[in-house]
Amino acid sequence: MATTWIKPIRKNKGKTVAQTIKDRTDYAKNPEKTEAGQLVTGYACDARTVDIEFLLTKQEYERTTGRERGKDDILLYHVRQSFKPDEIDAEKANQIGHELALKFTKSNHAFIVSTHIDKAHIHNHIIFNAVSLNSTQKFRNPIRSNKIIRRISDHLCLENGLSIIENPKPPKGNYRDWQGNKEFVKLPTARQKLERLIDEILTKQPQDFNEFVKLLEDAGCEFKQSRRSVRLAGQKGFIRLNSLSENYKEDAIKDRISSFGTNPRQHEFTESDNERSRQASNENYIFELVNAPDTVHSALVQMLHSTGSKKSATPKPKVNLLIDIQNSIKAQSSAGYEQWAKVHNLKESAKTLLFLQDNDLTDVDKLNEQAQLAKDDFNDIKNRIKSIDLRLTEISTLQKHIGTYIKTKDAYAQYKKLGFNKSFYTKNQTAIENHKEAKQFFDAQGMSKLPTIKTLKEEFATLSTEKKKLYSKYNDARKFMQDILKAKQNVEQILNQPLADQLEQSKLNKANDRS
Repeated sequence: MATTWIKPIRKNKGKTVAQTIKDRTDYAKNPEKTEAGQLVTGYACDARTVDIEFLLTKQEYERTTGRERGKDDILLYHVRQSFKPDEIDAEKANQIGHELALKFTKSNHAFIVSTHIDKAHIHNHIIFNAVSLNSTQKFRNPIRSNKIIRRISDHLCLENGLSIIENPKPPKGNYRDWQGNKEFVKLPTARQKLERLIDEILTKQPQDFNEFVKLLEDAGCEFKQSRRSVRLAGQKGFIRLNSLSENYKEDAIKDRISSFGTNPRQHEFTESDNERSRQASNENYIFELVNAPDTVHSALVQMLHSTGSKKSATPKPKVNLLIDIQNSIKAQSSAGYEQWAKVHNLKESAKTLLFLQDNDLTDVDKLNEQAQLAKDDFNDIKNRIKSIDLRLTEISTLQKHIGTYIKTKDAYAQYKKLGFNKSFYTKNQTAIENHKEAKQFFDAQGMSKLPTIKTLKEEFATLSTEKKKLYSKYNDARKFMQDILKAKQNVEQILNQPLADQLEQSKLNKANDRS
């Protein structure tokens, strides 16, 4: 059960940009909360020098673009992700936070993920640079970004077997909600009122969206076609349908309406003619299966228990997870939502069938095997990236100490030649202590001969190139793993039986066939 929020960070009053960045990143990296920094990971940056790297990237952006925003300039974004107590360990939480940041920033911004364990609930602090990796643009914080982050976080939690909050509570009310009683009474917001009205209207089963709009107007609302927005009776402003909760956006309403009649919801396409034709073909095939739910179930059962396979020529659609209607609080309280969820599940069942056929996964043994291989492949790439990150950190540390050692070598030699003179030490204390620290580091590493800076830079460049190549594979491997795991989970829910049991049954069937 993870909760999330996001906050843009601007320059603090009375502090410089550098101080603001350092304060925020230092708070996240607090060694007392992150097991001495063991629970701090970074992407496209070194966690130890993240403040300097972020600042340099910002300066490069200003030089390249000539844009300066002044005091309103957003320097960083701070995301927090909190997990249910005793449900996850710190390493896994950090991994999920890393994936959340990659997905939300689309791998275009450097970030660090710090997992804090000082509270009863483990939580992540994600700090990412507002400037992109190539220093040419800044992050464009989308409208209702809190909902986007929560949706990504919920998706990752489901993939990792963690609980989520199905119906998040709205923010606490403000002074206008106070009724003069001893208790604080939370009144429904305009959006909540509109969502309840939509549920009420959908129980009347309008034939199409136009009839739905007419029923809205009959209820005293005003609908603005140009902005696709609604104004409730007695309200001043309009509310965009697409600013409502996920199941009350315009497309979701049309989906729910389509479940009442026999015609599939019409889509407006902006793709090319070929893409439009492909999408229409997919939609028609899925709609045929949706209108024959027994066909979906029997097709999956037959396909997963057959020894052969038949690859579909239909391009694979995007697979989404099915809704657990039985345990959904919203389905229990809204007949309209429950009906929409049933149709949604039928459509996703048909898409799952297409996905399995298109990827030649029509045998339960192969589906189970490929799902595990997809996870192993993704984890292998991820571990290789972590290994490279670790070596890059080691190289950076070694370069730092070698540079210090070389710069302070003459001062320390003179100090030693003078018989460790106290007066000379006082004047050159910083250089002498830095030299000692560097030498202690080399001794601790068992280094009798130091590598050259040139060699280290070449190794750093080689590893950085390899890391970039791995990240391109990382995204593809992660997407395929997510798709196949969702398909596998959907199969288990459709057949109402764990896939492991299906595998055993498949083996028994094959053994019987051979006998």
